[in-house]
Amino acid sequence: MRKRIIAGNWKMYKTPRESVDFVAKFLPMIHDHTRDEIVLFPTSTSLSHVIEAVKGSNVRAGAQTMHWLNEGPYTGQTSPTMLASIHCTHVLLGHSERRMYAHETDDMVNWKLKAALLHGLTPVVCVGESLEKRQSGLTEAVLRWQIACALNGVEPESSAALVIAYEPIWAIGTGSTATPNQAQEAHAIIRREIAATLGSARAESTRILYGGSVKPENTATLMAQPDIDGALVGGASLDPDTFCRIVKYQTA
Repeated sequence: MRKRIIAGNWKMYKTPRESVDFVAKFLPMIHDHTRDEIVLFPTSTSLSHVIEAVKGSNVRAGAQTMHWLNEGPYTGQTSPTMLASIHCTHVLLGHSERRMYAHETDDMVNWKLKAALLHGLTPVVCVGESLEKRQSGLTEAVLRWQIACALNGVEPESSAALVIAYEPIWAIGTGSTATPNQAQEAHAIIRREIAATLGSARAESTRILYGGSVKPENTATLMAQPDIDGALVGGASLDPDTFCRIVKYQTA
């Protein structure tokens, strides 16, 4: 059984004080929740505060991005060694907003993935197609390409921590969610490509999350799909009550 992950990506929201206040309200709500792993991805200025606030709980904290090198003249960047030094456990890689606004390439995602695995971080690699690509019938081609590029040169024995997040770009922050069938089809494509690259055993054990306007109202139907192993939640993760309802979804 693949243990599901429910993750909250806070993007460019919440000061350190607001982040700590969220954790203080959220932890009592989910203190006995063991069915799923819970991860928060706060801003860089709040990350160390959140790591300290969730210490000893069933919640982990991760970074929203990182550089692939350990150090260097790269203003504004954070290295994997820096994240590991503050006991960060997870890192988002290749989020569509990073690809779009920071011009991250498939090669960069690959370099970052290898660095994350090397330093003991759990990488959550984001992939997904635009509305134009979907309407052109290129969803499978885009997903296979992004997965193949991300996993280029990655050895199966070193990739146990790998997590993939499928984010249809057309559904992020738009209120439009992929139907359960659309999401399942995409997740199945991703799992097949992992099998082609890393082998069937690794494909079977790799967790693939869905991200794209996840809400309390649609979580259960998405989680009922066989290849969906959790959710990467955006705006709905900013409120502790709403995010708690997502974490505690109930399937039939």
